[in-house]
Amino acid sequence: MKKVKVGIIGTGNIGIDLLIKIQRSKSLECAIFTGRTPDSKGIKIAKDLGIRTSADSIKAIEDDPKICDIVFDATSARFHVKHAGILDKLKKFTIDLTPSRVGKMCIPVLNINECLDVKNVNLVTCGGQAATPIAYAIMQVHPDTRYIEVVASISSVSAGPGTRINIDEYTQTTKDSIMSFSKVPAAKAIIILNPAEPPITMHNTIYALIENPRIQELQHAISAIAKKIREYVPGYNVTLGPLKDKDRVTTMIEVVGRGDYLPKYSGNLDIITCAAIKVAEEYAKKKLLK
Repeated sequence: MKKVKVGIIGTGNIGIDLLIKIQRSKSLECAIFTGRTPDSKGIKIAKDLGIRTSADSIKAIEDDPKICDIVFDATSARFHVKHAGILDKLKKFTIDLTPSRVGKMCIPVLNINECLDVKNVNLVTCGGQAATPIAYAIMQVHPDTRYIEVVASISSVSAGPGTRINIDEYTQTTKDSIMSFSKVPAAKAIIILNPAEPPITMHNTIYALIENPRIQELQHAISAIAKKIREYVPGYNVTLGPLKDKDRVTTMIEVVGRGDYLPKYSGNLDIITCAAIKVAEEYAKKKLLK
């Protein structure tokens, strides 16, 4: 089967995990793996796989614009702001794994089809990918919901330099995603970096303020959307709820990683790389059918 060529900017954990996932894709082929550190672990892994590498970051794609059709940006929000304009001029379909909010927010289970016709897709945050669909499902049953709060708890060892640099952008972008997709009038997002040993698996707790919540209807809606997410994030599961305590409804979810490159407890990173691959494969499918 013919494959669509992709480039990855960013040779850290997220970039490496993307690279490993692409190796088993039936529609994607990594043509360039580029970053800023020539002796990084990611560059070594890519070289061992026979993939072209570079330490010139985005310039490697600028210098050879025909090398790929899709670009994954796995750097940081600050760098993506600079990269976005360049990639737009190069007419690349760009999948942004940083919380930059430059491109169109994309939660594959909710709006993937409308994201395939834009040039820059933003995958929000790991918490956004995990919690926004639950918030959306809650609002479909209870549009009268007054407030939704998300508390994301991840292992501190799974939060690399990029995640730590982007904490402020993370909380704001996650909140924006919840409000934009669900239409809830007020929301808040919190992230906790848990130093526990052994490392904890990613957990998200979603609180919703609803008068007279219809728990069975909520349970059905949440279960249905979780099933759809598992089609591309196999380790996504509802572990608690929805439970009612007066006018507060609590739902907890867990994301276990696939263990491709990252440890299985790094579900916070796996959910966003799984979402990125889903978007890229759907775009490739559409491109190959033309």
